[in-house]
Amino acid sequence: MNNFIYRNPTKILFGKGQIKHLSKEISTYGKKILLLYGGGSIKKNGLYDEIYSQLKDFEIFELGGVEPNPRVSTARKAIEIIRKNNIDFLLAAGGGSTVDCAKLISVGTYYDGDPWDIVKKKYFPEKALPFGDILTLAATGSEMNPGSVITNIETEEKIGWSSPLAYPKFSILDPVYTFTVPLSQTVNGIVDTMSHMIEQYFNAEHNPVMDGLIESSLKTVMKYAPLVLESPHNYDIRAVLMMSATIGLNYSLSWGTMGDWATHGIEHAVSAVYDIAHAEGLSIIMPNWLLYILPKDILRVKQFAINVMDVNPEEKSDEEIGKEGILKLQSYWKSLGAPTHLSEVGIDSTNIKKMAEIATDRPVLGSVYNLTKNDVINILKSSL
Repeated sequence: MNNFIYRNPTKILFGKGQIKHLSKEISTYGKKILLLYGGGSIKKNGLYDEIYSQLKDFEIFELGGVEPNPRVSTARKAIEIIRKNNIDFLLAAGGGSTVDCAKLISVGTYYDGDPWDIVKKKYFPEKALPFGDILTLAATGSEMNPGSVITNIETEEKIGWSSPLAYPKFSILDPVYTFTVPLSQTVNGIVDTMSHMIEQYFNAEHNPVMDGLIESSLKTVMKYAPLVLESPHNYDIRAVLMMSATIGLNYSLSWGTMGDWATHGIEHAVSAVYDIAHAEGLSIIMPNWLLYILPKDILRVKQFAINVMDVNPEEKSDEEIGKEGILKLQSYWKSLGAPTHLSEVGIDSTNIKKMAEIATDRPVLGSVYNLTKNDVINILKSSL
């Protein structure tokens, strides 16, 4: 087990009606607000009007249209608005993409250069505009961590970055705001949540405390995922999934360990080239990554298969147990409606080499097994 220091300064306001605290949470920082949101779902589900009702005494500016894979160009636009109008506080209303974009806007506001420099780790911010969020999708966990993933369409790059200054000041998590999320996006959120947990589960340190927490968390998500598809307006079901997504990536599941994250690295390369939904790439790539590393970490995959996927180990080899568990995961995601082959999202073999080059343009891709370019090519080919 590695030494670790854990700190999480984000205040969580969880439950029905917690938006009533919005004015109080923001008032400390000033009266001018930039409201950041995505494609307009907050206007359909009533959240937009609720925000304005709660913030009657504030001056609100807006920027909508944050992309599902948030772009640096959108962050640049927001920073211009902030500087021009002397904005005091940034409020993100939406899913993880909106929160991710808000993080770059926050740390980029006081930087004279291009915010893409921050993503590329050419500049490390020293000051940030305070921001908070109201979450409308249970998925990424961005509401309680300092990480973000930003896309640059011009350079065909999709890069994860983080800063200790990029924690939200607060996050309002009201499961009611997820009732009207389309089922396809709900499934994406479930896959995203599970993938984050699985990436942290596969590590070189094998902390039994974290193992147990992740195993039970995964089984909880798997139990409630089919239920939400049957009853999307059930508060308790939505609450379980929302809480799971937050815990899934607030790094409380990786104390003393370091996750693998190779699947995320490969997926970022795929969606940088094809701009597919992040979770769609994960549901396709992760099972094939697991099959690829099976011989290299067979006991770990076996443990996952037995403790999470409920594989009966009797009269089976370690390899057979591991493979059965991986295929059960793939079948489970497919049963929810998630894609399991690249061809399902319109991707063929044309750019496999290019995507592999993007994915491996880093010192390390994976902690369980450091993938090479040829490894990624093989994983992508098996994902077709």
